Parts: sequence; structure tokens; C-alpha cells
Amino acid sequence: MGRVIQGEVIVAGAGSGPLLVTDQALSFWGGYDQLTGEIIDRRHPLSGRIATGSVLALPASRGSSTTSAVFLEAAKAGTAPAAIITIGPDRFLALASIVADEVFGKGIPMVAVSAADFGLLVTGTIAVVSPDGRIELGSTCKVPSDETLLALGDGHRAGRRRL
Repeated sequence: MGRVIQGEVIVAGAGSGPLLVTDQALSFWGGYDQLTGEIIDRRHPLSGRIATGSVLALPASRGSSTTSAVFLEAAKAGTAPAAIITIGPDRFLALASIVADEVFGKGIPMVAVSAADFGLLVTGTIAVVSPDGRIELGSTCKVPSDETLLALGDGHRAGRRRL
């Protein structure tokens, strides 16, 4: 592995995958399809990307407690990211992850980092999030196209919602 970032544990756990990075907050209500893991907010820079299995790095969520509801459903469906990295704690994502762990045994690790460390994150870089908040960054990988990921999914493509 390459660079190591020490973050603050918000929700303990381990997860790894290619980073999916944005500098804009995301509203999960109307912005994330919990059936496919697709970011469906057509005004968001990650629109059309699949977050399932990635380490999603975003400054914060946008909106209210409905973010928790959508994220909880994604965790239940298995379409949530493998881990979340934010700039500072995000209470709505943390709440959903904690409840998903308690109810479904599917918590999503969450780590908060400084704005400076967040700036080191690059989409496609392999990230390994450890229970102690350590984030190991590896080499950049070629991320499969979102169409490929949807084709490999469980048939929800036809039911995707568009904004």
C-alpha cells in the first residue's frame, strides 16, 4: 500500500474498494437508488455512478433524516458503499450505519478526515479502511464502467428512477 491517512472513527468497521470521490455533498433522498446503488441526482457530479462496493468519499450528506432512511435501505439491500469517508462527522450517515448494524448486521464503516487529507483522495485508488480509522491508499485501478456493474447486478436496471 502507499499513503496512509489516520481518520477519526465515526462508525467502526473494516471495508475496502476503489474510491469514489466527490467534493459536493449528496442528498440520498432522491439522489441515491437504494435498489442499484446508483447516484441518480442528475445535478450531482457523480450522477450515474454506482457506489455499491466502493469507498465513497464525500464532504457530507445533504438534507435531513431521510438520508438515513435511504442509506439504511441500501445497507439492507446490499447496495451501500463498502465504507464512507467524510470531512468531519455526518450524523445522518452515521445513524443509518449504526441502525443497519444493529438491525441487519450490515453496518457501514465510516471515518472522518480533515479537509487537507480529503484532498488526497482520488477516484479509482484502492482504499482499505480499518476499524481504528486508518485508511491505506494503494494503487489506482481501472474502475469498471457503471453499465458493466449494472449488467452484473440483480436486474434492477429497468426500475431505476431518474430525476
